[in-house]
Amino acid sequence: MISDIAVVVDSAGYLPATLIERHGLFVVPLSVVLDGEEFLETEITPDEFYERLPRRRSVSTSQPSVGRLIDCYHRAAEAGARSILSIHIGSNISGTVQAAWLAAESAPVPVQIVDTRLASFAEGLCVLEALEALEEGASPEDAARRCEAASSCVGNTFIVKALDLMRGGGRLAVGATEPATGIPVMTFGAEGAKVAGSAATVEEAVEIMAQQVRAAAETKDARRLRVGVGHGAAAEVASALHRRLLDTPGIDEIIDYVVGPAVGAHVGAGNVGAVFLPRPVRV
Repeated sequence: MISDIAVVVDSAGYLPATLIERHGLFVVPLSVVLDGEEFLETEITPDEFYERLPRRRSVSTSQPSVGRLIDCYHRAAEAGARSILSIHIGSNISGTVQAAWLAAESAPVPVQIVDTRLASFAEGLCVLEALEALEEGASPEDAARRCEAASSCVGNTFIVKALDLMRGGGRLAVGATEPATGIPVMTFGAEGAKVAGSAATVEEAVEIMAQQVRAAAETKDARRLRVGVGHGAAAEVASALHRRLLDTPGIDEIIDYVVGPAVGAHVGAGNVGAVFLPRPVRV
């Protein structure tokens, strides 16, 4: 909690535990269902999830229930919050924002809700902007505006090994085509995931992703990047990408994260990528 303002986030932002603890965030978990058995993201580790994923017959995800969000808002108020900033995975991806709006009607204190229109650590980058705004003395409304402004300029690049899962979940953009051979290098935007290119090897794919981040860092307006490098069951590849980005001019910070079940259910094991945000964010 920052002063008397509580920040509520969902688990799909994949903020590292150290950041959650440092800022006193309230985290509401999404759920993943494997062969009819439901797990909260806080009940199954990414390693356990990716180990079970290849053996599953079915996999799906679901947003937090309205009741779970109401309970979270009450816990925040009981902890001393006089207002709440609730920041969530995009409404184009999940029903979490809609559930938050319903829960806010029963909250004991005012709730400001932000639809980041993003998922995974792209969402997390927006949360960090809101937190820094609050620490600078901003109101929940002003912090929400900064968070929303950040969501419009987050970039991303990634590779996956499970395009079949993405198609099954409706995440690939209409008209997107997969290269006949090689490793697709992808981006995710308002229209879903798109194949942006192809690499012959994992090493080449890592270099293509690094080049995309470096290109974003070569701005002429003095802004610098905060970068997240993440993976699901592909730590070695993510480490290689992190190393490629070290000492890159224009990058201020690289934060490592792990892609959990709510997103991993749609991209599969072996996903690796980077998200990046030019800062300071212009509101």
